[in-house]
Amino acid sequence: MQLSFAPLEGITGYRFRNAHARWFGAADRYFTPFLTPNQTYKFTSREKNDVLPENNTGLTIIPQLLTNNAEHCLWALDVLQKQGYDEVNLNFGCPSGTVIVKRKGAGMLTDLEELDRFLDAVCNGFSGKISVKTRLGLQSSDEFPRILDIYNRYPLSEVIIHARVQKDFYTGTPDLEAFSAALSACRHPVCYNGDLFTVSDYERFCQTFPTVERVMLGRGWIANPDLGNQIRGKGMLDKTRLRGFHDELYTAYRETLSGETPVLFKMKELWFYLHCLFEDSEKVLKKIRKAKRLRDYECAMNEMFDHALIVDAGYRPVK
Repeated sequence: MQLSFAPLEGITGYRFRNAHARWFGAADRYFTPFLTPNQTYKFTSREKNDVLPENNTGLTIIPQLLTNNAEHCLWALDVLQKQGYDEVNLNFGCPSGTVIVKRKGAGMLTDLEELDRFLDAVCNGFSGKISVKTRLGLQSSDEFPRILDIYNRYPLSEVIIHARVQKDFYTGTPDLEAFSAALSACRHPVCYNGDLFTVSDYERFCQTFPTVERVMLGRGWIANPDLGNQIRGKGMLDKTRLRGFHDELYTAYRETLSGETPVLFKMKELWFYLHCLFEDSEKVLKKIRKAKRLRDYECAMNEMFDHALIVDAGYRPVK
């Protein structure tokens, strides 16, 4: 099974990816948080740094683009290809309201004629591989056959299906019946994405879909950075590696971000997920979230590491 690390804005940037690979072994593929090409024909400093080859040495990186403009997209594809990237992913799945209103992300599924024109221009204007990450529709998975008909017209390298519709955001459960129908009808390699938080979740999915050879893990892999190893039967998470991972990432943020506030923001985002690994973590998580200075954060973080790890831990939303 090919295991891909899903992108999560603000968390899975190059510092995270390097620390994860060093302490837990690299994912088969890491997808970057989306880059947003626009009329300036320039990437931001953050976007540039995230895809610099020297910041991703030894990792298989798939840059992801969020745009509804074919000309902007082709500019970005050309820049990335010149940097050595032979595959780029198009984001048709982001459910955020601020993205949807701009007809980007899952908002691209609003107008299928425009989606068709966009893919026609991009696929005919780029010589590398193009994959898409998609939702099943906006309101209902009944929309997906028409969406898939468009995807099937183009030489896509892969269709990554998050088995929810846009209005679901991340609530409820993935629509496995709709995914099954899409799996049968798709001309391209299919990668599954959605709520694989534990080894047990992964094993149940494989029993249901034995022919699927690619899955993408997101929140579950952030919450348990060792999930990939556990899926492959390579032992259990231990605090030594988890602490090493944390400390490397914490140090990297302190060295590259300006001031305590952005470092605290980054670490609080991370602990929204990592706290799931520890028993009785909610009270300590509140201390981490309330920390105003790094010294307060470090006290709360050390207290968290004093708690026992949970066997077969998985992502769970904060109450």
